[in-house]
Formats: sequence, structure tokens, C-alpha cells
Amino acid sequence: MQNWIYSDTVKEHFTNPQNVLMEEESSFPANGRGETGNIKCGDQMLMLLKIEDDRISDVRWKTYGCASAIASTSILSETIKGMNIKDAYQIKPEDLVNKLGGLPDNKIHCSVLGDKALRSAIDDYLSKNGRAGEFKEATTEICHCLGITDKDIENAFKQGARDWEQLQNATKIGTVCGSCKDKAMEYVHGLAHIYGE
Repeated sequence: MQNWIYSDTVKEHFTNPQNVLMEEESSFPANGRGETGNIKCGDQMLMLLKIEDDRISDVRWKTYGCASAIASTSILSETIKGMNIKDAYQIKPEDLVNKLGGLPDNKIHCSVLGDKALRSAIDDYLSKNGRAGEFKEATTEICHCLGITDKDIENAFKQGARDWEQLQNATKIGTVCGSCKDKAMEYVHGLAHIYGE
């Protein structure tokens, strides 16, 4: 058998994922719900949060995705329990990759779904409580199929994405219809000027 290319932490969270939404938990008392991804590109995620006094007291999730997506979401779900929602909102994909002990370069994008679903669930909670948009920065959506924004692209750029393939590996942008490619690459070229590259 070929050696695993994943860390022991990834293997543990893939083979024994935490806080997965089970069929019998259809009545999980979530007051924040977030969905992201698109089944057409192979990855889709649901995140359910139980929030009390702006703290995440419990979480459940379900995903259609690879081992990296499952492990990333499992470790995310463990990380956010007990966390203030404002702090949880700031979690980035690279935070999850570090907690997992790294991921192969072509799997980094799998960690993107969890933080997007988490922010969507927190936004849902805030909206239900008359606080819509409280944590959101002004962003422009570049990829409408997957909800990828200019901030997501800028973050990928700061992590080294310079061409379309690198950008896709980092964010999954353009993996559904691809119509965002020109706009996304125009933005990347603009970032190269801003950051003097």
C-alpha cells in the first residue's frame, strides 16, 4: 500500500470526523445555517450552528467532498465550539491547514468550503437577530456560482496564487461555469500592481 500523503491529524479527522450531522439529528436546534459550494464541482457543504449569547455552543455539518474537505471541516467544527462568533468569523483556510499539519498543494482549496459555510451560518444568525451584515467587510462577488469574492482572491494572491490554475487550486473559482475567469484574472493583475510585483 502506498504511503499516505496526509498528516496523522488529517487521517484522524477523515476516518473519525467530529460533529457530523447524522440522519437521526434532523431536529438539531440550529439558529445559524450556512451552505456553500456547488455539487456540480463535487464539493458542497452545510454548516449548522447553535449560538447562545454570541458563543457557538454546538455545531453540526455535512459535506460532499474529499478527505481534505472532511478533515478540514471536522477540525473547524472542533475549533469553533465555545468560540465567540466574531472570532470564529475571522477563521481563514490557512488556519485550518496549519491545524491539520498541512495539506497537499492541490488540496488546499478543500479547506475553503468550511470557513465560507461558517461565515454564511454566522451571517444567517446575525440576520435573524436584526444584525445583518455586522461582521461583513465590503466585498465584490467575482464567482457567482461559488460566492467567491475579491477578498478571497486577494487572500489567495497573498498566499502565492498568480495564475488561473493556482487561483483555482486556492479557491475553486471557475470550477462550475468558468465565466468568471477574465474578471478574476483582471483582478489578479491589478493586485500585482498594488503589491508591486
